[in-house]
Amino acid sequence: MIYTVTLNPALDKTATVENLRLDFVNRISELRVDPGGKGINVSKVVKELGGTSVAYALLAGNTGATIKNMLDELGVSCEVLEVPGETRANLKIKDPINKTNTDINEPGPEVTDEQLNGMLERLAAKVGTGDIVVLSGSLPRGAATGTYRTWVTALKAAGARVYLDADGDKLAAGIEAKPDLIKPNEIELGAMFGRTLDADGEVASAARELIDGGLDRVMVSMGGAGALYVTKDVTVKASPVKVRVGSTVGAGDSVVAALAYAEDTGLGLEETMRLAMATGAANVMQSGTQAAPRDLIDSLVDKVQVTQL
Repeated sequence: MIYTVTLNPALDKTATVENLRLDFVNRISELRVDPGGKGINVSKVVKELGGTSVAYALLAGNTGATIKNMLDELGVSCEVLEVPGETRANLKIKDPINKTNTDINEPGPEVTDEQLNGMLERLAAKVGTGDIVVLSGSLPRGAATGTYRTWVTALKAAGARVYLDADGDKLAAGIEAKPDLIKPNEIELGAMFGRTLDADGEVASAARELIDGGLDRVMVSMGGAGALYVTKDVTVKASPVKVRVGSTVGAGDSVVAALAYAEDTGLGLEETMRLAMATGAANVMQSGTQAAPRDLIDSLVDKVQVTQL
């Protein structure tokens, strides 16, 4: 079973505005609304892949209720801990004329340690040996920087395999608890070591330093350059798939979803990498943060080249 955790979910509004201008009245030509937050995005993609997941989320107010209703309509199972306040709404502005994407994100509600611990206890009591838990995204106001470290420790103690997709101090703190897999991009990975990573060898070397420090697997997404997957035994590179870009929001989440689905269903390494890259590419072709259909993903799998470094 796959579980996802979204501690700071959002209602994602993706607006198309042609020739966006500052200090001017801009008109929206197209608007799409999706339930969002990185963990929720993972669960949506797992559903399209044919897998099963349960999305754990802190939700608040009318916006939170809307997200829950939308997930129900999509057939995504959701375990909710209601908190006071109002779940955030994030505005993504796509300008096809200037080829820009602008994000305006609300902060979301403030939470307490008691609320966070309550959700963690519920999840830890539910997971069993071999289950996969995906922790991803920003932390809500009131959450300590070390929140993911606490969650990784507790969930691994419960027997789960834990994926962590975060950045900055949140990622650094979470790594201390040795999650089974992390998925930084090359910029986030470089920031952890205070250096810029340009070549594949530099990225792989930095990832191996984390492996030497006790991590099991590191998946580094590199945008148009593909991705590297590093373990103590092997380093492989997967090529990108060139597609028409609709929205890049949630692309990384779709890769994480494919990795979790592949491990949950027992796919081999090459199959896993092909599926992950195809899923990421297919989701880039969508508008908003909707999940790509499985048939589109399958049509891209054979376009992915996997090589060992």
